[in-house]
Amino acid sequence: MTKDEAIKRVNKLRELINDYRYHYHVLDESIMSEAAADSLKHELSLIEAEFPELVTPDSPTQRVAGKPLDKFTKVTHEKRMISLADVFSEEEIKDWITRNEKLIPGGKIDELFTDIKMDGLACSLKYRDGVFCQAVTRGDGLVGEDVTQNVKTIENVPLKLTSGEYPSFSGRVASARRHGRGALTLALPGSGIPSKEGIPPEVEVRGEIVIFKKDFEHLNEIQRKHGEAEFANPRNLAAGSIRQLDPKVAASRPLKFIAYDLVTPDSLTWKEAYEKLRAFGFQTSNEDRVFKNSEMKEMFKYIHELDDYRKGLKFNMDGMVIKINDRAVYDKLGIVGKTPRGAVAFKFPAEESTTVVRDIVISIGRTGAATPVAILDPVVVAGTTVRHASLHNADEISRLDVRIGDTVIIYKAGDIIPQVKEVLLTLRPERTEPFDYEKALKEQYPELEFVRPTGEVVYRVKGESSDVILKRAIEYYASKPALNIEGLGEKNVIALIDAGLVGSVADLYKLKAIDVAKLERFGELSAKNLVNAIDASREPKLAKFITALGIRHVGAATATSLARKFKSLKALAQASEEELLSVDDIGKVVAESILAWFSDEDNVKMLAELEDLGVKVQDETNTKLPLADKSYIVTGTLESMGREEAEDKLRELGATVTSSVTKNTTALIVGEKPGKSKLDKAEKFGTTIINEEDFLKLIS
Repeated sequence: MTKDEAIKRVNKLRELINDYRYHYHVLDESIMSEAAADSLKHELSLIEAEFPELVTPDSPTQRVAGKPLDKFTKVTHEKRMISLADVFSEEEIKDWITRNEKLIPGGKIDELFTDIKMDGLACSLKYRDGVFCQAVTRGDGLVGEDVTQNVKTIENVPLKLTSGEYPSFSGRVASARRHGRGALTLALPGSGIPSKEGIPPEVEVRGEIVIFKKDFEHLNEIQRKHGEAEFANPRNLAAGSIRQLDPKVAASRPLKFIAYDLVTPDSLTWKEAYEKLRAFGFQTSNEDRVFKNSEMKEMFKYIHELDDYRKGLKFNMDGMVIKINDRAVYDKLGIVGKTPRGAVAFKFPAEESTTVVRDIVISIGRTGAATPVAILDPVVVAGTTVRHASLHNADEISRLDVRIGDTVIIYKAGDIIPQVKEVLLTLRPERTEPFDYEKALKEQYPELEFVRPTGEVVYRVKGESSDVILKRAIEYYASKPALNIEGLGEKNVIALIDAGLVGSVADLYKLKAIDVAKLERFGELSAKNLVNAIDASREPKLAKFITALGIRHVGAATATSLARKFKSLKALAQASEEELLSVDDIGKVVAESILAWFSDEDNVKMLAELEDLGVKVQDETNTKLPLADKSYIVTGTLESMGREEAEDKLRELGATVTSSVTKNTTALIVGEKPGKSKLDKAEKFGTTIINEEDFLKLIS
């Protein structure tokens, strides 16, 4: 084959393969068998191997997973990726329209645009001269992570944009329902690959990365066959797949990209943007509609119809996005906080389930507020396993009259932590007593004193301000027993918080050196060093991270035991009281403290935000460590290192480090000026005593 012949053959192969990809992965129909398509791909790869100069970034052969990455690169969005305010009723939608009409010239909104609110991972895709060049996660809305290599493996993401006219999708839903299909695609005339004219030089497309329900079930079926844990839900699996450093993981998962916004080029209306997206070759939900303001009844009817048949859709959804269709008006209305005025998300009624309250524990949040949480028998609600439900405050417990042992209805309404809707009194066990909130506070926190300020419903720790608690929490998070972030000592923590740069642990990972350098205590170099030190803590070991969380009664030793038992932060967060009590040295008080921490809404939101900001806690390995099942104590001063560092090295090798000598202690490590009582006990029990030289040999 000559080079000219190769060029002609390559172009034809790519066109046919792209045609197959578009029909199969976007339109959900097949124009040839998978085996035939694989044969075409194989021929293309052989020709490109013979003529490597013909390989282009948009070739179908370049969709394969590349080498694993060391870490994700941070990317600032040119235009902020925003969240939407939630509404839950028709009245709230009408109020939203009325508010906006007061702000726009002429005081009238002509059209509203609607689309499904999908439950996936938001992502931005960029194209230069029509060729895919970058994919960035939403992150905190301002800064995301470059996941280009992972997104490139998603088959329905076009590596090269096309341009053409596609027909309207109106009337498709009614037809689909008549045939009982609940489908999301429609076969379009022609090849599906329009002409190559009219592609803008810069294009940014935003959408959700999802996994269809049938694909998710198939993956879990494979997990069950191999005796492995099932995946929790499609959204978490999709997000987790994209945030893997090895692109092969993303390539192995049936991910889909569903487009919902065309940032560039500018469009006059949202409907026009969707038409362009489809013309470019992107898959959309195809449930987008435009309603005149005078057609409000039809819009509400459509929303309720969607609620009725959404379980038959291919992917999970939790509501309907409603936007002002005129994008010029939409943009002029601007943003309030983190949400645009010109759009809202209507949330469908929450799914509900019943379960039994096994305990009520109280969590002390970062502001010192005491929040009660119901510990439940595990139950699946809205696709996730629920073990906790927020009870908010003492007044809410009294209103519901919820008691330990009660059967309750719980629901999720867009909140991270589910809520208790009502108690089923007919199922209440005999001889139960009302929950005594103040008694529970004394029992669970005997060392603390609580007050309930006049006019408030929340009990708070007496004598502690929210700023003091926050400073203490962040200082501990950065301390040596925890993540050991150099430069984040007490004075610098105070400076960052007082300047308003840090309002939570998660805010540490948003710091920019240019902002830190403006503070009195910092210069350009010290600010850069601090931000680099924080950045270096993004992949902490599990035991260290558990310690850093500052859970009451959970120090470094207990954190190590928890890490070895549960292996991952997710498993620990979902642990039951019985599972926690099975860990050595953990009693009811410590178990309740752990349950309370992972049941607190603020804590759950903080963990989610840390994950979005790129903090990836390392799972505990199953490797048998050399000092496993051995117990040590360090006493006295060591010349080579501090006592905390020595204890950390022992734990890293699998040892248990305790504070008092028992007959089960493997050895007492002795430095200068050791504790006499420890030496006496070691001699009494016949415990091995080793010096610093032998200790260094041990840990090497």
